[in-house]
Amino acid sequence: MSQPVRIARRAAIFILTLIASSVVVFGLMAALPGDPARVALGLDATPASVAALRHEFGLDQPLPIRFLEWWRSLVTLDFGQSYVTHADIGSEIADRIPVTLILVGAALIIAMIIAVPMGTVMAVRHRKLSGVVLSAASQIGVAVPTFLAGILLVALFAVGLGWLPANGWTDPDVDFIMFLKQLTLPALALGLVQGAIMARYVRSSILDVQRQDYIRTARAKGLPPSKALVRHGMRNAAIPVVTVLALQLAYLLIGAVVVERVFVIPGLGSLLIDSVSIRDLNVVQDIVMLLVAAVLLINFLVDVLYDVIDPRLRAAT
Repeated sequence: MSQPVRIARRAAIFILTLIASSVVVFGLMAALPGDPARVALGLDATPASVAALRHEFGLDQPLPIRFLEWWRSLVTLDFGQSYVTHADIGSEIADRIPVTLILVGAALIIAMIIAVPMGTVMAVRHRKLSGVVLSAASQIGVAVPTFLAGILLVALFAVGLGWLPANGWTDPDVDFIMFLKQLTLPALALGLVQGAIMARYVRSSILDVQRQDYIRTARAKGLPPSKALVRHGMRNAAIPVVTVLALQLAYLLIGAVVVERVFVIPGLGSLLIDSVSIRDLNVVQDIVMLLVAAVLLINFLVDVLYDVIDPRLRAAT
């Protein structure tokens, strides 16, 4: 199968999965008990005012029409208005997305800085004390929940040492130094845990590559183990790690929801939790679908990257 055909096939799977996911999200939101119009107006609202609000937001339409109208709004990036606050959902999401992306991006950089060297050392020295110690440390990191890591970091660096603020968010164009200080702890809370998880996968991948015949052949020709690994093994070792990276990006997006709440960061996660608390289902539905679409898009891009980093796929074209 040629490369364009493989990419087109994966793109078709991505679109079909996205449509199926939207049906599930919409169905779950529609199945929740309670009337959003009644929640928005309060228990003392008259039936006439509730009916008027339901008509205003299209809640009196059949479910298939409401679903198609929601899909139209997603495609055109016109997310409509909040049921409760009547604010423009698209504007709120646009204001929150950069905050979440900055947090997730910083956490991913931290995770990679930890995972690649740590996993490599764990694999190369897996029968030595240093490798065993690092392996034990990574197991501890895997066992620590993200929110607990955040609390421990706040207790140490904010409350105990007073080096960094415990919460809050400042835009980088307002005060860049304060922005970095407030970003450090939440990014570390996300990045340390995910870095420990990814280090385990890096270790397993490199250990598997080291057992391959081409590595033994390279070493038999006189290359030192480290050079044989770097020159012939790291690219192949990266293939399964890229898959894990896609999964970890999804976990980072979900973990950001909790971390934003812990550190009072005005990102998508905080908006989602606030909307759930006031039963603003229109906002919840849009944010959940946006997160689902982001995860599916990441997996699609990783599938496409296989053609770049896996020489066996290119040879098959």
